Amino acid sequence: MHRSFLGWMVMAALLTAGCAERAPEPQASRTQEAKVSPTVAAEAPAPPEAPTVSESDAMAGSSEGKIVKSEEQWKKELTPEQFYVMREKGTERAFTGKYWDTKTPGIYKCAGCGAVLFESETKFDSGCGWPSFYQAIDDKRILEHVDRSHGMVRTEVTCARCGAHLGHVFDDGPNPTGLRYCINSVSIDLEAKKTQDPAKE
Repeated sequence: MHRSFLGWMVMAALLTAGCAERAPEPQASRTQEAKVSPTVAAEAPAPPEAPTVSESDAMAGSSEGKIVKSEEQWKKELTPEQFYVMREKGTERAFTGKYWDTKTPGIYKCAGCGAVLFESETKFDSGCGWPSFYQAIDDKRILEHVDRSHGMVRTEVTCARCGAHLGHVFDDGPNPTGLRYCINSVSIDLEAKKTQDPAKE
């Protein structure tokens, strides 16, 4: 009996060792893999690249060739009356501006930046005492803003290129637009149309 018992003990030890060699990997490692794999699969996509400067300008709707200067720079470049009207949104006195009754053919440019704003063909005598036009040369060159100053609600117009205050626009003008751009003379410069020399005709 004693020898048989020893033999049985030896055989049991050998069987136990063999089972240990074939034992599966610890569950802890699989659990860790299960934690890592979903994380990698659900990884958030990389953030989009920041837009370039030109794209930012396009999204902001910026005007091509827009001029931006400090008020101190404008004060050095403009006359006191121009600065008061164009940068501080003042108004020249009626019937005192140099263009209120002129009929000289040509184009009217912004006195601040030279942008072409109106043509003499669209200028008319409104009797208000300021240069009046029924149409801008291009709607994109003039911006409109609600003006609630002085207890009134009006539509202010400014130069789209440099932001200079030009005057106001009203809906009591002649055909074909029915508009009246009431503009301060100090805000614009007239470039007279060149007349052809009769000798060269």
